[in-house]
Amino acid sequence: PWRQRSKSGGCGPSPPRRRGGGGPEGPGGQQALGPARAARAATPLRVTRRGSMYYDEDGDLAHEFYEETIVTKNGRKRAKLKRIHKNLIPQGIVKLEHPRIHVDFPVIICEV
Repeated sequence: PWRQRSKSGGCGPSPPRRRGGGGPEGPGGQQALGPARAARAATPLRVTRRGSMYYDEDGDLAHEFYEETIVTKNGRKRAKLKRIHKNLIPQGIVKLEHPRIHVDFPVIICEV
């Protein structure tokens, strides 16, 4: 018996493979050029990345946002910072100042 693998690459035997059409094989049973190989053949350099900051409701850009709240304890007022998680918009795609080598580029750059 086999178990279907999870998207995270779980453990266990893989499902049985079908023979015949419907697979990525090209003519003569050879492996067709998939999207992973096509992307790798394109360029080893990256010119954009996913941004790590967020915009808040006012349009301010930062990694984290905090709100100051006043807490009364035993008759004393104390200011406390509370982190905001809601209503934040991701920065999106950011253009890099200069191209960087892709992390999956399979070449040794420097030997020691």
